[in-house]
Amino acid sequence: MITANAVLTRWNGLNEEMAAAKILPCCGSTRWAREMAQGRPFTDESELFSHSDAVWLNLASSDWQEAFHSHPRIGERRVAKTATQQSAEWSRQEQDQVEVSIPEIQAALARCNRLYEERFGRIFLICASGKSATEILVSLERRLQSDEQTEWREAVEQQRQITQLRLRKWLHT
Repeated sequence: MITANAVLTRWNGLNEEMAAAKILPCCGSTRWAREMAQGRPFTDESELFSHSDAVWLNLASSDWQEAFHSHPRIGERRVAKTATQQSAEWSRQEQDQVEVSIPEIQAALARCNRLYEERFGRIFLICASGKSATEILVSLERRLQSDEQTEWREAVEQQRQITQLRLRKWLHT
């Protein structure tokens, strides 16, 4: 028998505005958060994760871009202007391997971040949790070679993965 998650149970009972505000740090898109709140109640975590994916994959590109803007650049401590306090803390945790990397790797990440932003007009987004700075740099260099459409799909997928990871953290806070 599946038992209900206490965080999910409390969240199901909130009014829609409060529920959207509580879940927003998991993604960064206000439309995603509103649609998640409107989709309640969820009986279990699996249903929440499935609904999250369905909502995310059906958002407009402007909603995706809003979520992307809620992240700091890889390797930077500066908090994105639109990030919630919880989102900023999760970003620091997810990028912990970058902070302990050697200065040459950090410099290469900064250089490639600038190149990526010049090429694609947005920050480089990767689900960094558990990845070393070198692994992230290799992914960044590879993705710099992608065409716009391929890279857009990859960024959307990376944000989906980050959202799933953050939903798990949120459910167990």
